[in-house]
Amino acid sequence: MKFLAITLIVHAPDPVTGVRKPTQQRLHEVLDNALLAEELGFDGFGVGERHERPFISSSPPVVLSHIAALTTRIRLFTAVTTLSLLDPVRAYEDYATLDHLTGGRLDLIIGKGNGTAQRELFHVTPEDQWERNAESYELFRRLWREDKVTASPRFRPALTEAEVWPRPLQRPIRVWHGSATSRESADLAARYGDPLFSANVTNPIEPYAELIRYYRERWVHHGHDPARIVVGAGTAGYYAARRSQDAINAYRPVFEGRLAFQKQLGVEPVFPTLEDFVERSSALIGSPQQVIEKVHRYHERFGHTVLHLHADADGLTDAQHRASLTLFQSDIAPVLRRDIPDPPFPWAPVLAGPTPRTAPEPAAPHAGTQGGLRP
Repeated sequence: MKFLAITLIVHAPDPVTGVRKPTQQRLHEVLDNALLAEELGFDGFGVGERHERPFISSSPPVVLSHIAALTTRIRLFTAVTTLSLLDPVRAYEDYATLDHLTGGRLDLIIGKGNGTAQRELFHVTPEDQWERNAESYELFRRLWREDKVTASPRFRPALTEAEVWPRPLQRPIRVWHGSATSRESADLAARYGDPLFSANVTNPIEPYAELIRYYRERWVHHGHDPARIVVGAGTAGYYAARRSQDAINAYRPVFEGRLAFQKQLGVEPVFPTLEDFVERSSALIGSPQQVIEKVHRYHERFGHTVLHLHADADGLTDAQHRASLTLFQSDIAPVLRRDIPDPPFPWAPVLAGPTPRTAPEPAAPHAGTQGGLRP
């Protein structure tokens, strides 16, 4: 099994302290967490894309480019690239460039995206959002594979023998399809023989398990080898400690802060208590053994071989955040790697990571950065 740390770069008040960090500090925190993920042995680090409050993840190619320059091994993911909102030609240019800068460490997770404000920002309607996503992906896919493209898409100007540069390093790049609760993404992934990444965050397991079952059904319908199916899945939260009660006690202020924020927004919580959240959501909170057992329960329903954890402290202290992720890699990940197979495709970068001409000096702490996370 492979493990990712993912951030949507939420820029909201801390659920425990109520303090919202300055924008620059929050962005540098993402860099710190990417370095921590590589230091601890995570297999991938993902940056989301949203174009509305409370997120500041509107430019994942820029953020991932910076992370690529600081890291050498870890794979870099988008989570997700909202192709329904983007010009696929421009998206191709950004990510083909980033593919070279990462040394072939780039994976894309695409999706139509959520949120009314960002849809309105790009003048995309609910009626055409799925069609835009499918059309943009088809054109993006061709641009990545073909040196010259002729196409007459509905949602952007036609292309005639178009050459788009640079040509990518990975031929082709691996593209996952992010899926929440709608069948369209699952069907698009199955049609092209691409892996599926289930959000698996907001609800109990049932709707996600049903969608993955549908994806597997459509995969076979489209004539692909069932042995090549790959599923990834998210988690609603993570905190582990040697003793389960210590983990619960440490996470309770985080949960209660989030609950209060939901009530302030008038949102009815899916999981009204921490105990319910731990029991029925995908959150991994407890002792290492409890976390391992819960991942296995989900694996029995999903058959997933990639799992993501939240990269951000998000209410935990920096010390708690680092200790919990360290415990994951020392006590939890080795067992899951042994018990659950890896996805059946290469994970190593196409090329070794870019090597600077001279070794850089150790970075000075950023003004207001997360203390202690940068190695």
